[in-house]
Amino acid sequence: MLSLAFDSRTATAYCGIGCQPGFGTCSGSTPPNSPSTSTFSPSTPTSTTLQDCLGAENVPVNFIDSAGFSALAEPYNLRLAYTPAVIVVPTTTQHIIDAVLCAGKTNIQVQAKSGGHSYASFSSGGQNGAMVIDLESFQQITVGAEGVAQIGGGVRLGEMALGIFNQSQRALPHGTCPGVGIGGHASHGGFGLDSRMWGLTLDTIVGLDAVLANGSFIHATSTAYPDMFYALRGAADSFGIITTFYLQTLAAPTAVVNWQYSIPGMFVSAATTTAVFMQIQAFAQNTSVVDRKLGLGVYLDGSGFSISGTYIGDLTTFTTKVAPELLRGLPTPSSSSVQSLGWIESLTLLASPQPLQQPTSRTSYTLHDDFFAKSLVVPSSAPLTTAALSSYFTYIIQNGVNAPNPWFSIINLYGGPDSQINVPSPSSSAYSDRSALWVLQHYGYTGSTGSPYPPTSLTFINGLNTAITSAMPSTTFGGYLNYVDPSLTAAQAHDLYYGPATYAKLLSIKNVVDPGKVFSNPQSIGN
Repeated sequence: MLSLAFDSRTATAYCGIGCQPGFGTCSGSTPPNSPSTSTFSPSTPTSTTLQDCLGAENVPVNFIDSAGFSALAEPYNLRLAYTPAVIVVPTTTQHIIDAVLCAGKTNIQVQAKSGGHSYASFSSGGQNGAMVIDLESFQQITVGAEGVAQIGGGVRLGEMALGIFNQSQRALPHGTCPGVGIGGHASHGGFGLDSRMWGLTLDTIVGLDAVLANGSFIHATSTAYPDMFYALRGAADSFGIITTFYLQTLAAPTAVVNWQYSIPGMFVSAATTTAVFMQIQAFAQNTSVVDRKLGLGVYLDGSGFSISGTYIGDLTTFTTKVAPELLRGLPTPSSSSVQSLGWIESLTLLASPQPLQQPTSRTSYTLHDDFFAKSLVVPSSAPLTTAALSSYFTYIIQNGVNAPNPWFSIINLYGGPDSQINVPSPSSSAYSDRSALWVLQHYGYTGSTGSPYPPTSLTFINGLNTAITSAMPSTTFGGYLNYVDPSLTAAQAHDLYYGPATYAKLLSIKNVVDPGKVFSNPQSIGN
């Protein structure tokens, strides 16, 4: 039986835990006790128009005829531009509650926008006619006495890293792109080069403030609304709007080794490149030299091949123990860089050429791209084979050197000895993939934003995945939630990102808390 219960009230729902300033009539000190069965009551559609409903509640909105609508609607991925029915720009939790209730009454589907970097433009609704709730005003960054950071749902990663460190000399694991928003990043994984050391951003979540489909405002933890805590960590786009993340920070390292080696001659012979990667893979699984301190990624684009990452430890250990074993048997690097930096200096280098400090206003943030990307999760139980790598590098040599558009691949080490990514149980959250060795991202782009993206480039990027999977037909590969692939059907996405067991559990929760599918996109739970 689901341990969920929701107040039938709307504006005053569950204000006791995580009560926010400006929450309207929020007044309680503790939430009601949860009965063993759900008391969820979906809103009843009425003939009220969306504009009338939002206007009656004084919700800040932008309709298509509003002066700022076009700038707010512009997606990160210009290849997938959608026109929302309305863009809500709330400044209080009450605004979000009222907007969600109006959407339910008028049968409008809702999606949240944090940084807005959804690869499939799901933060723009993933289709025309959605309500987008833009969280750019939710910029709280506060670190408490126990090291728990309260992060507003609209905070970007660079701002979060700077704010946490400047307040407390503490840190979190997260990605390197400073303009990405915490909302989608943390609620669907949140990988960074420090994740083998500390886990995903999702793994640091100890609490979430969220607005649900019936207007309830809850504080979910492992003991309070545990089913929602499970679902929001991995599938938040299908279950609610997270207004505040509560993240357990860690003491920032005093030193981080940032390292990079460029390996020449990799796109002449598939056999040579395969041998090089097999050596890298053997190194990545070597328990005598690799532990959680190492972050590693392989970057390639048909013209260059490099290995880079971080080592959260001392420079001497890296240069005398780790690096020699990594480079053993490889061609002499054509260039290299190894340096020990402070935590913020390391993040700044990884984010370059973007600064860590990013604009909070949607209209001031101007970084966009025109692209298509796919991911491939390789399980630890089935490392990449010689046949798969030979197929992959043969495909790149034959097609990638003169590809229709610029492209790159990043192959990140998730697993290997001591990786903290794979420590949590697959059943502990809706992010259920806890067995990855490698995660590949294949990314093709036009090179000039706004240019039409040709079908031949879609074919090429799809072929990068197929070159591997076709050579390992008995292996069950997965996909990474934050590299969402819009070309998948809903059923394909559910299978690839969640698997049958996790999806079945999510669907049972969805049927209770959002039977009207208020929170929806083309690949959402229950679609």
